[in-house]
Amino acid sequence: MIVPAGVVDYDPRWPLWFDEIRARLAPYADGFVVEHVGSTAVPGLAAKPIIDVDVVVPSAELVPKAIARLEAAGYRHEGDLGIAGREAFALPPDAVRYHHLYVVVDGNEAHQDHVLLRDHLRANAADRERYAARKRELAHLLMTDRTAYVSGKGALVEELIARACGSGAGGGTGRSGA
Repeated sequence: MIVPAGVVDYDPRWPLWFDEIRARLAPYADGFVVEHVGSTAVPGLAAKPIIDVDVVVPSAELVPKAIARLEAAGYRHEGDLGIAGREAFALPPDAVRYHHLYVVVDGNEAHQDHVLLRDHLRANAADRERYAARKRELAHLLMTDRTAYVSGKGALVEELIARACGSGAGGGTGRSGA
């Protein structure tokens, strides 16, 4: 499957794509919450057409169980990819939609960052536009240096998460993968 490498205007089909992915995960995520996070979960926000999905487990002790279930579904566990508290997966060969899949523990920093950023951008049009503009500014990097693309958004992501938490400055915690 080809990785989407561009930032596009919001597509109202993205929630439907998430529903397809969630339905495919349902037998493997029984007892866990499957949540749409990331830019495609924010109506009106420009994004890469990649659906970000969190499988939310209630405790760290259940992470291995969730990993085993997702591997049984054909996903390949890739570790945390540098973001503590977020276990990432490569797509199964029969994936119908390109997506990023993570296992997170309910309420841990990785989960909170995903939810705080999503919910803040849903509620704040000015910040949603700032974030979209920054992503469009950096979009040329998607074909050559995805790490630079993510890093280029980092300071703004941290600022937005801090605003969502009620403070005015970023925490400097390196949470730019949110």
